[in-house]
Amino acid sequence: MTIELKGLRFFLNHGLYPGEAEAGNEFEVDVLLQYETPEKPITSIDETINYAAVFKIVQSEFNVRQDLLETCAMKITDELYRSFPVLIKQVVSIKKLTPLLTNFTGLLGVTYTRLHK
Repeated sequence: MTIELKGLRFFLNHGLYPGEAEAGNEFEVDVLLQYETPEKPITSIDETINYAAVFKIVQSEFNVRQDLLETCAMKITDELYRSFPVLIKQVVSIKKLTPLLTNFTGLLGVTYTRLHK
């Protein structure tokens, strides 16, 4: 089974370069979580991963200022795995929507994939 949260928007002050901490930036976070599906149909929230709980974890971890987006992605996956040890794969993508780079158009970001056995 795959649980996905896409296009989560946050305005925060992550960043390594001067001005990023003061100005802040808009970020978009996507989360993909995979786990083994039980044999019988899922009929209760206790048999799956509650996406509301996933959102709260992502929001809580992402609200802690970091210099690097890589750090944010890794801390999010750490906390998600602590909360949901049934996970077999996690993918967290973070995009900075308006980077403070001269003459830069587009967005930039990181994607972190973590496999569990």
